[in-house]
Amino acid sequence: MEEFYLKDETFKILGLCMEAHKILGKGHSENVYGDALEYEFKLNNIPYEREKQYNIPYKDIILPRYYFSDFTAFGQIILEIKAIQTLTSGEVKQTLNYLAASKNKIGLLVNFGEDSLKYKRIIL
Repeated sequence: MEEFYLKDETFKILGLCMEAHKILGKGHSENVYGDALEYEFKLNNIPYEREKQYNIPYKDIILPRYYFSDFTAFGQIILEIKAIQTLTSGEVKQTLNYLAASKNKIGLLVNFGEDSLKYKRIIL
């Protein structure tokens, strides 16, 4: 099997996402899935921050706008959750922006809005 950065950690997160989707199914809001994941992260001793703020530096200032990741897990993985019909390039770009602002290298974009859980592993 292919080796990649933070493999075990990303597999743990995706497994918990699958568990939440299996129990809740599709059709809920992102916040509902976020609440379920927060419960799973606590239950499984996954270190995380929910809605972590990332500032955007520009030249010698910090811009007044900023990003919030849905979750930052293990201090290094941006987890962006969606509950939409299908993922598009717009959601991928959003996750890439969060990675750039956070200086993290790995993002997981997970969509709970389809019949089966869909996800993308995004590398900056």
